[in-house]
Amino acid sequence: MIKKADILFIAVVAALLVPFFISDSVYEAYKTTNAAHPYVMAFIKFMILSSVGEMVGLRIKQGIYYYKGYGILPRAIVWGIFGVLIAFAMNIFKNGTPVLLQSLGIEDACAAMQGSFTWKKLVGACCISTAMNTFFAPVFMTVHKITDTHILACNGSLKSLVTPIPFGNILSSLNWKVQWDFVFKKTIPLFWIPAHTITFMLPGEFQVLFAASLSIVLGLLLSMAAVMSRQS
Repeated sequence: MIKKADILFIAVVAALLVPFFISDSVYEAYKTTNAAHPYVMAFIKFMILSSVGEMVGLRIKQGIYYYKGYGILPRAIVWGIFGVLIAFAMNIFKNGTPVLLQSLGIEDACAAMQGSFTWKKLVGACCISTAMNTFFAPVFMTVHKITDTHILACNGSLKSLVTPIPFGNILSSLNWKVQWDFVFKKTIPLFWIPAHTITFMLPGEFQVLFAASLSIVLGLLLSMAAVMSRQS
């Protein structure tokens, strides 16, 4: 059932996004700033869009967008930091994987990734996505779960950002059955690899933005994982 909070939430999100679609000057400013400061923009994009994902996930899971102690601000800052790390990883894998493909005998793999759509570019994008989601994503997802748990343990306070994280204690308390059976084994091959294949097919200036937008979906997936963890 739609509530007033849902209408307000949708209105705020629309107010943030619509100007980029209806104003050429806003769009051009975005492209210019993104080209000049890609990692600052990665921080901002993930901080905003991933926080939206967190709130949507909470709405689905508990029927509300926020509660005292949830820690939306420290979560947003952590997401911004993650955004920079994800942008680093995307650059590493999208530049390194085509070189690897060429060393394996796939000619012009690097050139194909810079051109228009071809089947070779599609295969290259899929290989980049597979490599990133195999080597980077499981570590990222686990660290993200740890930071979320830590923020909740600190009652959502900004002090959580400077309080040492008890990695050992949190790691030992994680529901690894859900983490493996659902988060790793299902979401990575069935969603993240196909989704990031699309990401790496896009022009460079839109790749991090699209990846950040996928964080909204991540919020939904993590909510499902949390429900499954409680049920098990």
